[in-house]
Amino acid sequence: MNLPAGLFASARADWATPPELFGRLDREFSFTLDVCATPDNKKCPRYFTPAIDGLRQRWTGRCWMNPPYGRAIGAWVRKAREESRRDATVVSLLPARTDTAWWHGDVMRAREIRLLRGRLTFVGAPSPAPFPSAIVIFGGRGMPATDAPPRVVGWDWRAYP
Repeated sequence: MNLPAGLFASARADWATPPELFGRLDREFSFTLDVCATPDNKKCPRYFTPAIDGLRQRWTGRCWMNPPYGRAIGAWVRKAREESRRDATVVSLLPARTDTAWWHGDVMRAREIRLLRGRLTFVGAPSPAPFPSAIVIFGGRGMPATDAPPRVVGWDWRAYP
């Protein structure tokens, strides 16, 4: 089996979100800030680039996060959870790595986890990712962040308008 090395290893960490998936979520959440972007892959008019370093910024409004999938992912997920406690809504596209410390420490304290049906094909990737993905929602919809267990659902995002 030929796996895209950049998706399986940390050779490339900036795979862009599939536009159909982002569009579906943007219709639901009306994002105001992309916290992990480059000028080429930004999803919102307001965005943080690596030079601005979203980990050092205050996140406000309805935030989109597709973080780098390398070693720093835990810091991004922790930041998402922290900012949701300050009233931001953070919707994250994450690899469903249920065996990791960041998943158990932060994702399992999100408001909702949507386990995506099928494998995503990221922009520019020659084939689908070799790992499952999840949409993780921290805070939002007027609900304060809590440490209660999240709502976990299977989500076939292509089946909805």
